[in-house]
Amino acid sequence: MWSMIGGMEDVAGDSTKQALILLAMFLLVGSSPSVAPQDVPLYDSTAYTKCMGKPERALYNGGILGKFTTLSGNDSSPSLVLFSLTRGFKYSFSSWVKIHGADSALIRASLTTEDEAYNCIGNVVARSGCWSFLKGGFTLHSPSNRSLLSFHGPGKWNISIATAGVSLQPFTDEQWRMNQDHIINKVRKRPVMIHVADEDGERLQGAEIQVKQISKEFPFGSAIAKTILGNIPYQKWFVERFNAAVFENELKWYATEPEQGKVTYAIADQMLRFVRESGVTARGHNIFWEDPKYTPSWVRNLTGLDLEMAVKARITSLLDRYKEEFVHWDVSNEMLHFDFYEQNLGPNATLEFFKTVHQSDPLATLFMNEFNVVETCSDSDSSVDKYISRLRELESGGVSMDGIGLESHFDTLNLPLMRAVIDKLATLGLPIWLTEVDISNKFDKDSQAAHLEEVLREGFSHPSVNGIMMWTALHPYGCYQMCLTDNDFRNLPTGDVVDKLLQEWKTEDLEGQADEYGSYSFFGFLGEYSVTVRDSNRTAYSTFALSQGEETRHVTIQL
Repeated sequence: MWSMIGGMEDVAGDSTKQALILLAMFLLVGSSPSVAPQDVPLYDSTAYTKCMGKPERALYNGGILGKFTTLSGNDSSPSLVLFSLTRGFKYSFSSWVKIHGADSALIRASLTTEDEAYNCIGNVVARSGCWSFLKGGFTLHSPSNRSLLSFHGPGKWNISIATAGVSLQPFTDEQWRMNQDHIINKVRKRPVMIHVADEDGERLQGAEIQVKQISKEFPFGSAIAKTILGNIPYQKWFVERFNAAVFENELKWYATEPEQGKVTYAIADQMLRFVRESGVTARGHNIFWEDPKYTPSWVRNLTGLDLEMAVKARITSLLDRYKEEFVHWDVSNEMLHFDFYEQNLGPNATLEFFKTVHQSDPLATLFMNEFNVVETCSDSDSSVDKYISRLRELESGGVSMDGIGLESHFDTLNLPLMRAVIDKLATLGLPIWLTEVDISNKFDKDSQAAHLEEVLREGFSHPSVNGIMMWTALHPYGCYQMCLTDNDFRNLPTGDVVDKLLQEWKTEDLEGQADEYGSYSFFGFLGEYSVTVRDSNRTAYSTFALSQGEETRHVTIQL
């Protein structure tokens, strides 16, 4: 019998102290630093994507597992018995996994309590002969005196599963939020010191200083549709809030060429004009969609050389018109779930799409865009390891400047799993965006808003997430799943959440005086700032950019 959980301590050894206490300061704008309570565990973002000859040590030195677990199950489905799990706690879970009986297989971890069954709390494509890292988690909806955490392979295969370095670390809601705030302070903000001097270089004490953030570095936006054209209230509402946009449907092939040879960009051109005038960053969505349902009907009827010529014409037409207009392109949408073009043009079709688009628009970042990567781990087609494997295939085929697009359409919510998946994706070192965030309309409006806030905080507080887009384009009938306002632009509860977070993630207007050294300091969110300095009858104006960095940003203003 394979060595399983019982050998965990031998594998983990004396775990290195991975900063289980939040000793970091929580720097707040315009106030003194505050220190976190010393019993708050620091979330460990460590993750691995390579299969290792031996497992690394357990995260959190195993967490609570050494105290509250016993081993049960068998080779094909080893299990842990967990005692006294608490409702509402967020549990971060990880384990090293190795299999015998197949070269590789998708191994899933599940949790069963007295009241509920969590089908998947994490998964990994495990291999024979080396150890793969599974990272996930769960939040209980009701307390559990005795739960069973199990590992499962594909049912049709006779696979033995070995585990090592298993860890389970609980966080209260307050502890989770403190971890989020700690990361936000660390990666989304930076200390600034403004120095005031006269024309002779002498520092001026007592000068009045006003600081205002005029733009944000972090891209945060929403989908828009043609309904925004000519709609001044909609345009005003959008521009007051967002610095990024994506066209909901207007660039898709079925919209720009509904009939073969009848290409029109009239609507997309007007929307792009609005984007330009507003100074908003725009993503390009999408060039191809692998789902046949969203492929133009005339394209579905093409084969062989005719289809090949059509896809080349599509790329040429779109990129010749919009080169350098869009910072991203979703090249081949949802290619983990669907494969229309590869089925009809061969297994290298998608690779050629990426290469051709990169040649046509070399400064744009090319994204894989996919659903059910962070939303759930129950969808085997889009497991985090399958996503990573496909990215590596593209990379090995010569594709450059790839980006990770996570659609983020949530109809269930598992924040520890979401963070764990992004941790694994972050090991690739590629830009990660949440590209189509919304919450299912199966929830009532207040629940939608509460879940939206959780997802947005999770995205903004992950250091590897470079931008967030919501899928909230407004139509007369409403939105795809979730709106932020009604048709008169009165906030719904979701809109209140967005406005609250936009305010929270912006440096408030500051006023102060230069100290005895002629300096004024603050801790601000990344972005562009304006500064006004006054001393007796002299006034100076300046602007500066606050970009990510470890050091204090020094700004000198001469009066």
